[in-house]
Amino acid sequence: MKQAFRKHLKQSYSNDELKRWYDPLQLDFSEEDHQLVVLFPHLFFASWFEKSVQSAFESQLNLFLGNGYSVSYDTNGGSQTGGQGMPAVSMTKRIDFPFDRQFTFDTFLINKKNYFPLASAREVAKQSGSLFNPFIICGPNGSGKTHLMKAVANEISKQHDCSKIFLGSMDQLNNLYAVKFNGDSFRARHHVFDFDYLFIDDFQQIRQYPSMQHEVVNIFNHFYDNKKQMVFTCRDKISAYDFLDADLQSRLGWGLIVTLKEPDLEIRVGYIQQQCRFKKLPLTKEQILTLAQRFSDFRYLQGVLLKLFAYRELVHKDISQKDFDHILNNTEEKNTDDLTPKRIMQVVCEHFNVNYKDLVGVKRHQHIAQARQVAMFLCREMLNVSYPALGRTFGGKDHSTVLYSVKKVKQLQVDDNDLKQMLKTLKKKCRMSGS
Repeated sequence: MKQAFRKHLKQSYSNDELKRWYDPLQLDFSEEDHQLVVLFPHLFFASWFEKSVQSAFESQLNLFLGNGYSVSYDTNGGSQTGGQGMPAVSMTKRIDFPFDRQFTFDTFLINKKNYFPLASAREVAKQSGSLFNPFIICGPNGSGKTHLMKAVANEISKQHDCSKIFLGSMDQLNNLYAVKFNGDSFRARHHVFDFDYLFIDDFQQIRQYPSMQHEVVNIFNHFYDNKKQMVFTCRDKISAYDFLDADLQSRLGWGLIVTLKEPDLEIRVGYIQQQCRFKKLPLTKEQILTLAQRFSDFRYLQGVLLKLFAYRELVHKDISQKDFDHILNNTEEKNTDDLTPKRIMQVVCEHFNVNYKDLVGVKRHQHIAQARQVAMFLCREMLNVSYPALGRTFGGKDHSTVLYSVKKVKQLQVDDNDLKQMLKTLKKKCRMSGS
């Protein structure tokens, strides 16, 4: 088994790397028990292995063996002690990845900007429920929030029953109440109480379900009081969500909040190199750099890599520079590709806490009028929609009303730094939501 697995690992590691960390291992595999025992030569090697390659080793082991197996680690000799009287390492864990094997700590690309969130997530996976609870991961689209959350869940599932882990979006949690339990809050709440871990993705979606805020407070209290780990992801910092109930917002502040930055050039290059290794895509250093510089959004980057991989697989030949250029020229990244006036209006409504019907209606309350003017300005600025068309979009307003609003916002931002910053923030949110 050891040689067969080594052959599998050679697809991802060089022979020198395997000589350094794989060959010193002693493997004892039992097909009947679905278990692999890994013996380390000594404790210090075990300590290095855990920090450096264990996560990748387990991921590759899952690819090689499939689901339903476990791995045990021990030092050679079992009862031996390391230096300074340190006890031998001994642990057993499953190597399944119920939340998708691509979401691991090992595959999460970091630089100095995102080191702290990753280190914190690793600690949460080890000390679940007692140290950082709740653990909240903030960041814009494409920054890796969901990846990091699922990596924590996958790591926890190695030593805990995955059926006791609830992982879903705020939409899914609401549907659990509304559909499965027909709106019976008591039964739904106690169903959630049966879980030992709670992972909620896109927590900002709670804005769409005001009635759920009280339920989430009850859920939060149960998990917190029983030291059961909670992990949430959201686009913005919790303090920015003025639509949250005061009790809920204060409770969320009890835990550790980390913020992921948008993937910079270094991260994008690392991601492309990683995907090229996985997919055996032979791109040159110049081509990798071209992709990283040209596509700043991870979704577009994933799309163009998929195109390159599909081309190579289906055409059955290496990709020439001409082929590479042709595929790129037909995969342009556009900030406003899926952005529409309605989406911009929704972003503005969320920011100003204004109802969509009021935005396109006739009410002239100051905060509604301001939101309407800002939305008109952004639609004109970002999409270059004509004034008459914007008038129709905003409930049949006259084009002169739209023209006045756009000019007013444009003039005010010249001397109003707060307004200028707000417009900049809203533009960024619109681009993220539209991509």
